[in-house]
Amino acid sequence: MQSPCQLVAILDAGAQYGKVIDRRVRSLHVESIMLPMNTPTHQLNKYSAIIISGGPESVYSKSAPKFDPRVLKLNKPILGICYGMQLMVHLLGGKVEALDRREDGPCTIQVNPKSKLFASLKSKQQVLMSHGDSITQLPAGFTAIAHSGQIVAGIEGQDGRLFGVQFHPEVDLTPNGLIILQNFLFKIAKLSGNFTIKDRVGQAIKDIRQQVGQKQVLVLVSGGVDSTVCATLLRQALKPDQIKAIHIDNGFMRQNESAGVKLALEKQGIQLKVISASTEFFKQLHRVTHPETKRHRIGDTFMRVTKQAIKDLGLGDDSMLAQGTLRPDLIESASKIASRQANAIKTHHNDSPTVRKLRQSGRVIEPLSDYHKDEVREIGRQLGLPPSLVWRQPFPGPGLAIRLLCAQKPYMLPNFKTIQHQLDQFSTPQITATLLPARTVGVQGDGRTYSYFVGLSGERSWSTLLKLAKEIPKQIRQINRVIYIFGDQLKSPVTQITPTYVTPENITQLRQADYIVNQILIEFNLVRKLSQVPVISFPIGFDQPGCRSIAIRTFMTNDFMTGVPALPGQDMPMQALNKMVKQILKQVPGIARVAYDLTSKPPGTTEWE
Repeated sequence: MQSPCQLVAILDAGAQYGKVIDRRVRSLHVESIMLPMNTPTHQLNKYSAIIISGGPESVYSKSAPKFDPRVLKLNKPILGICYGMQLMVHLLGGKVEALDRREDGPCTIQVNPKSKLFASLKSKQQVLMSHGDSITQLPAGFTAIAHSGQIVAGIEGQDGRLFGVQFHPEVDLTPNGLIILQNFLFKIAKLSGNFTIKDRVGQAIKDIRQQVGQKQVLVLVSGGVDSTVCATLLRQALKPDQIKAIHIDNGFMRQNESAGVKLALEKQGIQLKVISASTEFFKQLHRVTHPETKRHRIGDTFMRVTKQAIKDLGLGDDSMLAQGTLRPDLIESASKIASRQANAIKTHHNDSPTVRKLRQSGRVIEPLSDYHKDEVREIGRQLGLPPSLVWRQPFPGPGLAIRLLCAQKPYMLPNFKTIQHQLDQFSTPQITATLLPARTVGVQGDGRTYSYFVGLSGERSWSTLLKLAKEIPKQIRQINRVIYIFGDQLKSPVTQITPTYVTPENITQLRQADYIVNQILIEFNLVRKLSQVPVISFPIGFDQPGCRSIAIRTFMTNDFMTGVPALPGQDMPMQALNKMVKQILKQVPGIARVAYDLTSKPPGTTEWE
């Protein structure tokens, strides 16, 4: 550990990107630590700089996390991000209010390059905004150093010590965010940047040995890079007879997935037992439609099957469970391990209530829980894993079950017609914006939303369509996702759905579409270029009653916390996209339309559920 003058404290207000701040600071060779928002002022005195994270609350909320106002008088450089800036303003006598316009997604702002925080940057910057409230009055002694239209997007105190930004400099969707953090750490806080992270593989192996001792470990392997790296670390850290590796086929896997997983891992010297449990999983999801209920039941079923496997394999009562859980999994699940304040976006199957109970009893080992996807891939490279495993596209543990949107009836609240009327302003003779009677999961203002999505149809002007996809959720809070629907332009409202549940037949239909998309991704060498490409079935047949539709959700990211869709014709070759649409409609029975997800994250999550 460095001397105290080289430590940065990150006060956690519950931001979904809180851990990304920590990782970005560490990537700049500055040591940081995440602390509770209410950390006593005297404990913060040993840190040379403080960053206050964003969070889902309003500063006026009864449950809003707060810090001691005396922190602002410590004579330390402080950077408030999003909620962190608003709380700083509120505590110093400024005013924060909820305006008619909120911002969730990429925005262009104007910055003052004369401010040290924006040194070396141009006056126009692309950033990620995610907020409901806005600053309407600055505290005494503060000036605005950035604006998004009339909204204050950055502030600076007159002594050059206190700064705040309304956007998220830590994420990929703020391209120059790392420069902003560099400016704060080096130009403002005067840190040296000489902290280097030691050999992570060696440290992980040491931690595993210390935690496991002579106990036996059951490692759950999905075949993705996370669980594969986890299993490989265990193999290097422990004796061969201490490790049992299983792969649970839940019936929601991709085509030929389980056989491929077994073959790939055996080449790495990991003997894998495949357990077929599809009947049990389908039984638990009978007529279930809500995504969180799905995730909870899938997670708990995994645990029940695992417990039986422990018994069948003759493992002792003190045996441990190993998982390839990553930091984003815990952040999105709002696990207290990652954040005391975060709002749950979705429950990951490896952080279900049953898993949390096992974790509290000390029987879960998660050597990757402090890392993000790109860091795990780096560990995989250090371990000598082949590129085919290291760069494999992520696939959720619950599998295709959470890519099948289920519903019993149309989702049409009393505000349905009102929202459609608001949408009409975005329609032109060439492009129609249609509210769809179903829901998807989104992340808006650092919180989870489960709400409407919109279909654009008509002329394929991708730049125009992407602009609409950014603007619509900003102006209409009840919408968190925008898609483009291939085929004829929609002329009438869509008010009907095809009742859909998790059944073998519906999973098979989705699996066929998923296989087509993934084969074309391989054909056009897009697997590494596109970080993730979920294929989703949604219960709308449009002009074909009884049918469903397929959505292709391309996602480009480095941090797997934020990202943008691939731009057709640039990131996604039109030849490849057109081939996907054509083959799905031709080869998969019961599919009415194919759609392309235009939504960045936020406001839409990577997965639809």
